[in-house]
Amino acid sequence: MSTFPHPPLLTHLAASAARRRELGLQREADVPGCVPTVDLAGNDYLGLLRHPSVIDGAVAAARRDGGGAGASRVVTGTTPTHRHLEVELAGLLGVESALVCSTGYHANLAAVTTLGDADTLIVSDAHVHASLVDGARLARGEVAIARHNDLDQVRDLLRSRQQPRALVVVESVYSVYGDAAPLADLVALTAQEGATLLVDEAHGIGVVGPGGGGGLRAADVSGQSHVVVTGTLSKSLAAQGGLVAGVGAVRDHVLNTARPFIYDTGLAPAAAGAALGALAVLRDTPDLPGQCRDNAARLAAGLGLPTPAGAVLAMPMPGPDEAVAAVAAAAARGLRIGCFRPPSTPDGGSWLRFTAHASHDTADVDWAIQVIREVTTAVDVTPQIRD
Repeated sequence: MSTFPHPPLLTHLAASAARRRELGLQREADVPGCVPTVDLAGNDYLGLLRHPSVIDGAVAAARRDGGGAGASRVVTGTTPTHRHLEVELAGLLGVESALVCSTGYHANLAAVTTLGDADTLIVSDAHVHASLVDGARLARGEVAIARHNDLDQVRDLLRSRQQPRALVVVESVYSVYGDAAPLADLVALTAQEGATLLVDEAHGIGVVGPGGGGGLRAADVSGQSHVVVTGTLSKSLAAQGGLVAGVGAVRDHVLNTARPFIYDTGLAPAAAGAALGALAVLRDTPDLPGQCRDNAARLAAGLGLPTPAGAVLAMPMPGPDEAVAAVAAAAARGLRIGCFRPPSTPDGGSWLRFTAHASHDTADVDWAIQVIREVTTAVDVTPQIRD
């Protein structure tokens, strides 16, 4: 008979939960109690989540192709909807080809693990998304963490490497603080040093660049043969899923070698159809990205924050308890805002996070500014140094 008074697993889980509550880091996945007046927490940057074209695209694809893909994309799970979506995404991004995955997380795992083999040095910006961090951990290559947007350190790491190949991993617009990577300089540097550049456009697609084509197109450096693009369909494109894009050889390599793609059921047809519907709206309404950026700039000016590179803004808070309290106070007024706490923040701090949407009008933004000011009035929001 066991000598433990309780199962070790339950004892461990109870202790972990108690520690999270003590630090103010307990999270829940609850259905919101009411529909907010204004949502500044979600990532529906273009306001297309319930657009008729998006819903019609999802319904049509589900009726034509079924409720799910039914198998891996390399077995029987690829439909004409998938291939149509991949062609449209490649055109939006200004690249040769694209491959869609079941989630953005899987897309980043697929790209980093297949490109970061044992003969590759992976140079990862300190602020990249958890999916890219996990991809680097699962890859067989050596990983070096570069200080955020530090081109000199990236250059030094590339020049001192022992491996024949290198993969530099960045985001076009960073997901927590909303600042941008120096993409033109990174494209030039990686070309000079014989490295591959992977750019996660999750927060760039639909918000920046010509036609919402992302940060690389905004910097006029899209379509380079040594650059790989990843992204998500769940933000501006109001659906679900992810993508890996670049030259045709990249698509072929990921399709044939990436475990998160090969061993996963394909993207649900409804999600692919919804993304196609969003792309059609974006194409027919080219001012949507500008509206989103204008709202982000207005929000930043009203809160005394730097103008963001895309739709994401962040306000520092003294700690997790204050951040959670501010979120609750705003929700009570009908305003939904986000809260990033460890381990979700690169600097270990706690931040309020706001996301601008193209669907907000000036009155929405001004009202949100007033509410945020009121719920943070007693809080020191002096900008913190972000390394």
